[in-house]
Amino acid sequence: MNANLTLGTKTENSSRRIIGMIVLFAGLALAFFAGIFLQSNAVVIIILMALGIVIGAFNITTRELMTMMIASIALIVVATAGFEILNELVIGLGDAVNGIINYLARLMAPAAVIAAVRVFIIVGQPGD
Repeated sequence: MNANLTLGTKTENSSRRIIGMIVLFAGLALAFFAGIFLQSNAVVIIILMALGIVIGAFNITTRELMTMMIASIALIVVATAGFEILNELVIGLGDAVNGIINYLARLMAPAAVIAAVRVFIIVGQPGD
């Protein structure tokens, strides 16, 4: 098994990266919009999770695995912080920040799981 875990030609890999980048930006836009206007919406969560699976499958190279996993862990930890105190400055600001961060975490969690599985496969390969 190839440690790079890449399939197809260079053109196919480039197309996969473009698709992954488009899906990433769509997920980020949806997370920001929904975090402000549609907090705790089950349909948005399902869409974000599906987009996260595509991001994990198409957009993460072997070289980016550890960086992506660390960033995802940081995002998930920050999502637990709670920003309700910002509501005292501007009504609804803390709720909007919480909503955005929670949706971003839901977008990146499936991608992080895929990245973790890929790392397990790489680590589990016989060494040189």
